[in-house]
Amino acid sequence: MGSLLLEMEFEPSAITPRGLAPPSLFPNGDNKRQKVEPPAGPRKNLQLTVMEPGLNNDGPSLDTILVNYLDTLTQRVNFHLGYPVNICYDHYATLAPLLQFHLNNCGDPFIQNTVDFHSKDFEMAVLDWFAQLWEIEKDQYWGYVTNGGTEGNLHGILLGRELLPDGILYASKDSHYSIPKAARMYRMDLETINTSINGEMDYSDLREKLLQNKDKPAIINVTIGTTFKGAVDDVDIILQTLKDCGYSEDMFYIHCDAALCGLMVPFINNMISFKKPIGSVTISGHKFLGCPMPCGVQITRKSYINNLSRNVEYIASVDATISGSRNGLTPIFLWYSLSAKGQIGLKKDVKRCLDNAKYLKDCLQQEGISAMLNELSIIVVLERPRDHEFVRRWQLSCVKDMAHVIVMPGITREMLDNFISELVQQRKQWYQGGRIEPPCIADDIGAQNCACYYHKSDYISP
Repeated sequence: MGSLLLEMEFEPSAITPRGLAPPSLFPNGDNKRQKVEPPAGPRKNLQLTVMEPGLNNDGPSLDTILVNYLDTLTQRVNFHLGYPVNICYDHYATLAPLLQFHLNNCGDPFIQNTVDFHSKDFEMAVLDWFAQLWEIEKDQYWGYVTNGGTEGNLHGILLGRELLPDGILYASKDSHYSIPKAARMYRMDLETINTSINGEMDYSDLREKLLQNKDKPAIINVTIGTTFKGAVDDVDIILQTLKDCGYSEDMFYIHCDAALCGLMVPFINNMISFKKPIGSVTISGHKFLGCPMPCGVQITRKSYINNLSRNVEYIASVDATISGSRNGLTPIFLWYSLSAKGQIGLKKDVKRCLDNAKYLKDCLQQEGISAMLNELSIIVVLERPRDHEFVRRWQLSCVKDMAHVIVMPGITREMLDNFISELVQQRKQWYQGGRIEPPCIADDIGAQNCACYYHKSDYISP
C-alpha cells in the first residue's frame, strides 16, 4: 500500500512508483540551478486509437505509449511559462495508493455519505483552513472543493442571482471568461466595465453604470488577479463606490474571483476578508498551491446557501454544489499540500515568486524588450514573440501583440535566464539586428513600459 504519513518538510518522496518520473525531474521550488535539457519542441498529438485486448496490434504496446508520453511531458516541464499551473509538488508518490479506491464526495461536504468511500473529513479540514485565511468564523461559512475556478465562479454568481433575482451582473472586460459564460447560462443582464491599461477595473465607469441602474440590485464580480495582466480590483474602492451610489448592503452581492492570487494576497494584505460585506470567494487549487488535477475551493456565507440547497433522498444528503458528484482525491491532495507547506511555506513561495517576477521584468527591460508587471502580481506581460514555434516551445499565452509569463513557484531563475537568452537571440533574427523596429504596445501596457523606438528613450534606461 505505501505510507500515507505526513512529511512535514515537504521534501521529494523517496518512493518512485514504477512508470512515474523520478521527483528530481520536477522543479522543487527553490532557485538552485538545475540541469536543463536543450529546448524540446512542442509535443505533437499522438494519433492514438483504443486497443482491443487479444487482437494483434502492430503498433507500440500500452506501456511503451505511456512511457514515451511521460518522457515528453518530463522534457517539457522546463518550458512551461505561460499558464498558471504550479507543477512543484512531490507528494504524488505518497498519495498514489489512494488511486485504487473510488472516492466520491457526493452532496454537501458537511453531511456524511451513506457510503464510506469519500474524503469529506479532509474536505472540511481544507475548508476550515481557507475560512480562517479569509476571516470568517467556522459556524458562519459554507463551502466545498470544486473542480476548478470556473465552477467556483459559476457557483458564486448563481448564489448572487438567487439572493437578488433581478440583479444585474457587473464585471470588468478583463474578467475571466467564465463570468460572461455564467451570465449566458443564468440569463442575467451583464454590464461590462472598462479597465485601465494595467487591467484593473475602471471605478468611474462602474460608478456611472451603477447610477444608471439604481432601480436594480448589483451582483459584482471582483477579480483578484486578472487572467492576462494579473491586475487586482480593489474591493474597498468598489464597496465605497456602492455606498456612494446609494446601494445598501441588501442591494448588492460581491463575488471574488481569486483563482490565482487568493493564496497570495492574504500574505501581502488583508484585501480578501469576510469581515467586509462580500458574498463569496473562489480559488483554483491547482494554480499557486499545486495539485496534479484541476480543483478549487469555494467559500460563502452559511446564511446564503439555503437558497440553493435541496434535499436529495437518493444520496441521503442535501446538495448545493454545481457538480453533485465530486472528486474525492482532490481534497486529500489539497490537505496534504497545505499541511506540508503551511502558511510559512506559502508566504516564502509568495515572496520568491514576486522577486522572480520583478527579476524577469527588469531583465527584459534591460534588454530593450517591452515588459509590464502589476503590483501584487507574478504575471509579466511582454511583447508577443514573432515566431509561433517560439511561442509553442515556451507554451506562452498571447493576446493581441502581448504575451505573458506567469512566474509560478516551480519556475527557477535558471529557467527565466534561459528564456531571456533565447528570446534575445531570436529577436535579433526577427528584427534583423535593429533594422526592423519592434511593435509599439504602449496602448496595451503603458508608455512607461513600452520599449519601442518612440518610447524607450523617454522611459527605459539603456
